Amino acid sequence: MEKLGFGFRFMMAVLWHSGTSFRRPGLVIREVFFTGVLSLVIILVSGLFVGMVLGLQGYDTLVRFGASEALGVLVSLSLLRELGPVVAGLLFASRAGSAITAEIGMMKATEQLAAMEMMAVNPVARVVAPRFWAGVLSMPILAALFSAMGILGGYVVGVVLIGVDAGTFWSQMQAQVDLFNDVGNGLVKSVVFGVAVSIIAVFEGFDAPPTAEGVSGATTRTVVTSSLVILGLDFILTAFMFRGI
Repeated sequence: MEKLGFGFRFMMAVLWHSGTSFRRPGLVIREVFFTGVLSLVIILVSGLFVGMVLGLQGYDTLVRFGASEALGVLVSLSLLRELGPVVAGLLFASRAGSAITAEIGMMKATEQLAAMEMMAVNPVARVVAPRFWAGVLSMPILAALFSAMGILGGYVVGVVLIGVDAGTFWSQMQAQVDLFNDVGNGLVKSVVFGVAVSIIAVFEGFDAPPTAEGVSGATTRTVVTSSLVILGLDFILTAFMFRGI
């Protein structure tokens, strides 16, 4: 409970000092490159293979009921509602979240943060806030790209390899996927996951003991805690978003 309270106060401090990030957008842009752009490869490749697996498994199930033409709907809704935000969030936590924690933890261990304070530079405003907002901005874009690549993978398997009619694949998807209930709710999930993973990553790095063992432990806690929080928030958000559908 003590650490939870400290984490909440730390988040309020990050939001309070976020003005520096907005006044100096170059700080955020540089971190977006390291957290978002450098995560593109694992996001795109993973999304492609997840979509291909969905296409194979979905066709095998749908063909038993004579509904193979609904393959596009199955793949798109599965990705937009659940797999896109959740899997992208888990990959983001593993790749970018752990890197943020390790970087801030090493800056603390090598007394770079203390040196900033000696020069009257607030480390929360200069180091933590830009990385937090970079994660918040990067996560929705990565989740959208993951879903897009997944749909492409489902198309390759379903239409190119198996032989489902391409017109039916796309027309069924366009008719059944709703912009607000499916795409919009998936976007909300990705934003929430981005906030959760980013604040956990910067907090664990800032709170890490200034030793090699402390930094490694903080990095591990970031991945584990972020994964559990993503799955828990996914259940809560899904219960509120889709309970009337």
